[in-house]
Amino acid sequence: MIGFHYKENFNYPYTAQSVTDFWRRWHMSLSSFFRDYVYIPLGGNRCSKSRQLFNMLVVWFLTGLWHGASWNFVLWGLYFFVFLSFEKLFFLSRLESAARPLRHLYLLLVVYFGWVLFRFQDPSQLGTVFCGMFGLNGNVFTSFETGTLFFGNWAFLLVAVIACTPLVKRLVTRFTDAARRSPAVATVYGIGQAVTPAVLLTVSTAMLVGDTYNAFLYLQF
Repeated sequence: MIGFHYKENFNYPYTAQSVTDFWRRWHMSLSSFFRDYVYIPLGGNRCSKSRQLFNMLVVWFLTGLWHGASWNFVLWGLYFFVFLSFEKLFFLSRLESAARPLRHLYLLLVVYFGWVLFRFQDPSQLGTVFCGMFGLNGNVFTSFETGTLFFGNWAFLLVAVIACTPLVKRLVTRFTDAARRSPAVATVYGIGQAVTPAVLLTVSTAMLVGDTYNAFLYLQF
């Protein structure tokens, strides 16, 4: 927005086709740090399978602990260790032969349930939450409050879904190529480059002002 370019940290992780692929795309600076300073010094892949699993266990235990000194973060890290180990040893080659929608659905389910572990620090709440997700607490799946919340944020949800995909990036790339060939398109593109960040900053500020206080997520890490 103001001319600084940082290393890309997220590469559309929700388009991943496996948990392994997801962690190549999600929080890449953190993943590369643990790879370079923990996993590789422990031996990385240049050792037996059992040693590789031990190295991964150490990495994912520390990855969970990095997010906070709480058991839910440790469980979250070990949760992903289990799926990554399973894919590494047995499942990844078979998964790659499956249809893309099935691979994507598998990834979303694993990550979605993983965020439940990440969100609730009190382990006693996890059982209640997981049961509630399947309606086993006597709860309904929708209500007036749920509907109001959904319809009040449908535009934000739509933008979020689109932003999880490289659609906009691809459109910008095509627009950039067209701007090189056409002065008129280049003018429109230049105006868009100037106006879009200002509009996004204004909208973001308006949403923050209109919302209740919400502390920055990474303050706790």
